[in-house]
Amino acid sequence: MSEIIRIKKGLDINLKGKADKIFLRAPRANSYAIKPVDFLGIRPKLLVQPGDEVKVGTGLFFNKYRPEVKFTSPVSGTVREIVRGERRMILEVVIEPKEEDTFIQYKVSDPKTMSRDKIVEVLLESGMWPMLRQRPFSVIANPDHKPKAIFISGFNSAPLAPDFDFIIKDFKNEFQKGIDVLSQLTEGKIHLGLNAAFSPCKTYEEVKGVDIHKFKGPHPAGNVGVQIHHIDPVNKGDIVWYINPLDVVSIGNLFIHGTIDNNLYLALTGSEVKKPVYYKMIRGSEVHPIIDGNLNEGDLRLISGDVLTGRKITKNGYVGFYDNQITVIPEGNYYELIGWATPGFGKFSVSRTFFSWLTPKKEYVIDTNLKGGVRAFVMSGEYTKVLPMDIYPVQLLKAILVEDIDQMEKLGIYEVAEEDFALCEFVCTSKTNVQEILRQGLDLMRKETE
Repeated sequence: MSEIIRIKKGLDINLKGKADKIFLRAPRANSYAIKPVDFLGIRPKLLVQPGDEVKVGTGLFFNKYRPEVKFTSPVSGTVREIVRGERRMILEVVIEPKEEDTFIQYKVSDPKTMSRDKIVEVLLESGMWPMLRQRPFSVIANPDHKPKAIFISGFNSAPLAPDFDFIIKDFKNEFQKGIDVLSQLTEGKIHLGLNAAFSPCKTYEEVKGVDIHKFKGPHPAGNVGVQIHHIDPVNKGDIVWYINPLDVVSIGNLFIHGTIDNNLYLALTGSEVKKPVYYKMIRGSEVHPIIDGNLNEGDLRLISGDVLTGRKITKNGYVGFYDNQITVIPEGNYYELIGWATPGFGKFSVSRTFFSWLTPKKEYVIDTNLKGGVRAFVMSGEYTKVLPMDIYPVQLLKAILVEDIDQMEKLGIYEVAEEDFALCEFVCTSKTNVQEILRQGLDLMRKETE
């Protein structure tokens, strides 16, 4: 029986709009897109141009720094547009789909009989390699490295996060096959983190080839970075990989059928969604097929991902590569007179300024308003209350701001990523862009060490 690791620091934000456990099949969208901005640390080089025909698995672009890492089409169709931003940076490769998909076939067999090099080759060629990311730096894993371990967080504790147990319960064989593939990529262990508050589904309970660890406590208990920190911390020179459990299923499908699994299982959530449910759709889909007629009126914020770490998108935007959630909340573009000093019986509060601590099960509607102005970055103890890691967050962020490499190393930058500091940003009275600063530090360290 696995030991329960108790997470005491953190914060659960109980928002209105959790998805009902109902699966619907999303209509086929008018367009799909793969977005290079989803993949940190790459410089995309195009393999296609507008008008080119593609199949499921056709390469769309590759990483200039590592040409073997390809990014492939999730559908069959025609490349409709290459969307560019400032300095001609590639933002989206947009594909107009055909009615039916044609799949590229890959030569696969039982992963237990395949060499590591052959497995890596299949994952790279199919475009599934980007599903594997590494710590430090939270970027796509380097195929030349052998990680000391691979981590999978079997649950997500973020606000309104999808229930992975509910999604993955019918994919026992695929998940096991994916684990068999991952076991060939490392000489170390595969660690699976589960939520101790609930009994795991049979897919998790009966899987072989993993070490199971149970976590109990508030968010960010489900963050893979927190789990790594408590199981096998990343020190200087260490490399660990991590992957979403649903992506393990996709890799398992590839090695069962020899074709790319282009399915995406997504929770549509948020207080402004009329019917929040789960959808089965194709990766990279437009969001409008699932939100048309399903949102409340008003000025709304659409987020690909959760409210703490997700990326803002438009109603014609696309689901991010690593996202299994779309969240819709009200915009907060208004001024609130004397802010915190007004009566707050219906407001959520981290401290006891208001009365939310008296109703811990109440669901809140929270908008994007900053609830105050930007102030000097002088903090005392707020961050450490929500960061369950042996790290001094304020000191680390200040070391990043002055680009002190030695101090950044000593203060644990190799262990963290933006999602681990997301709650620090949420509780910050100075309204500091904590995640943005941390990413600057991670990019600087990667530049200095690679």
